[in-house]
Amino acid sequence: MNAILMTTLTMCILLGQVAAFAGPPVLARDSVSMVTISEGSFIRGSGAEDGRADERPRRTVYLDAFMIDKYEVTNARYLRFIADTGHKEPFNVYGTGSLFDVKGIGNFPVVQVTWHDAADYCQWAGKRLPTEAEWEKAARGTDGQHYPWGNATPSAHHVNYDRDWTGKGTLLPVGSLPEGVSPYGVHDMSGNAREWVQDWYAKDYYQVAPDRNPKGPETGLLKVIRGGSWHSFDSDIRTAARGKGGFALKTHGTGFRCAMDVPATPRPVKRGQE
Repeated sequence: MNAILMTTLTMCILLGQVAAFAGPPVLARDSVSMVTISEGSFIRGSGAEDGRADERPRRTVYLDAFMIDKYEVTNARYLRFIADTGHKEPFNVYGTGSLFDVKGIGNFPVVQVTWHDAADYCQWAGKRLPTEAEWEKAARGTDGQHYPWGNATPSAHHVNYDRDWTGKGTLLPVGSLPEGVSPYGVHDMSGNAREWVQDWYAKDYYQVAPDRNPKGPETGLLKVIRGGSWHSFDSDIRTAARGKGGFALKTHGTGFRCAMDVPATPRPVKRGQE
C-alpha cells in the first residue's frame, strides 16, 4: 500500500469513518452500507383523496443531501453497541433471558427500543436519527409514490405486514424483500419494524412547515414513527403515513435506522495558498 493511500485511510479512521473506495461508505463502529440521497425537491404528504388530515397539504419540499442506512438497525448491530457502552438491553421478545443468548435473530431488526435508545445508538455510531422529511424522501423518491416500490398493491413479495406475532417467525431479516426496495435502494421502509425519526409530532405541522429542510416542531409530547410494522394494515405502510408515540414507548414492532449529513468535500488548495 503506498504512502498516500495509507495516509488517507489513517485520516478516515481518525474521523471515525472508513473510506469506501469500492462501494457505499461505512462507519467504523457501525459498518452498514449507507445510501446517499442527493439534494433536491420531492413531493411530501398526501392529497385530500388519498391520505389523513395530518399528512396534508401535499406539496414540494427541498432537502439538502444526506445519507441514510440501507437497512434497519439489527439485533447484532445493537448488541455490539450494548457490549461497547453498557447501555440497557431491550426486552427479549423471543423468550426469557438475554438477547445475547438467542440464536438466529442477528439480522432481524432490533425492536423494543425507545426513542432515546435509538438516538443514543446513532450518536455512538457517529450518526443521528433521520428527520421525518428525510425518511419520507428516502422511502418514496421524488414523485410522491404511495409505497417504496411504487403504486402497486402491497403483497408478501414487497412488505412484511398485516400479521400476528409468532415469535421468531414474525420479523424478517433485513433486506429479505428486494422487490419492496425504495427508489434509492433503501430496504424495508414499509413494514417489518416501524422506525423512530428525529421530529416531534404535531398534527398540523405540515400546514406550517418550511419548504426547505423541515425539522419538525421545536417541542412536543410525542415523537414521529414512520413506516409501519409487521402488524400494520395497508393504510399505515404507505410512504406518507405518519405514526407517533411517547419517546419512552417500546413495542415489539418499533425499531429505527440512522442517518447523517453528507461529509463536506475539502476544497482544493491552490498553489501559493498553503
